[in-house]
Amino acid sequence: MGRIFEVRKSTMFARWDRMAKQFTRIGKEIIIAVKAAGPDPNSNAALRRCFQNARSVGMPKDRVEAAIKRAQGKELVNYDEILYEGYGPHGVAILVETATDNHVRTVANVKSHFNKGGGVMGNSGSVSFQFKKMGVFKLKPEGLNADDLELELIDVGLEEMGEGTGEHGEPVLVGRCAFVEVGHMQKALEDKGITPISAELEWIPSTTVPLTDLQAEEVSKLIERLEQDEDVQKVFHNMG
Repeated sequence: MGRIFEVRKSTMFARWDRMAKQFTRIGKEIIIAVKAAGPDPNSNAALRRCFQNARSVGMPKDRVEAAIKRAQGKELVNYDEILYEGYGPHGVAILVETATDNHVRTVANVKSHFNKGGGVMGNSGSVSFQFKKMGVFKLKPEGLNADDLELELIDVGLEEMGEGTGEHGEPVLVGRCAFVEVGHMQKALEDKGITPISAELEWIPSTTVPLTDLQAEEVSKLIERLEQDEDVQKVFHNMG
């Protein structure tokens, strides 16, 4: 009985940690979006994506509103989005997206994480050429004809559509488009009355590195270390 309780407690705390990290990440994205194009979601496509992603992770409305107010308030908070690149153990390419108000702190921390995790941080462009930045839209499949939707969205930049799983293992439709087509894809879905579960920008690897379970565990420890950093927004890799 004790062991079951400990496992459940650990899982519960891990879930809370993940949610807290997601709320912080989306909060920063909201601040960046508002500062770039204003607080009106009707004229700010990036902010609309933030709202969709906030709903997908259950982010409370008061935290969303607080982020908007913070972006507009007298307390100037300026986050710069910086991409760091490097290699983890066994030659796995890793991209680290950050949103920071202190470049010196962030670069030092990211470099330290790579070193302690058995990797090495590289220069700009040393890793990113192995990835393609894409818009990734997750949709509820109910009421949608995937084949028809795919044909209709090809005209606005859809590159691939397939089945995937959501946050809780539920089936979802996943559509990917080139980064430059994200706005067109979002508008096309809105015109069809389709609200995505989430709409994210992700770095998709062109090829993957096959690893054994033990090797994958080593790389995963480095990725987890990076993801726990307060300035890190997302981590991408080409681990197979």
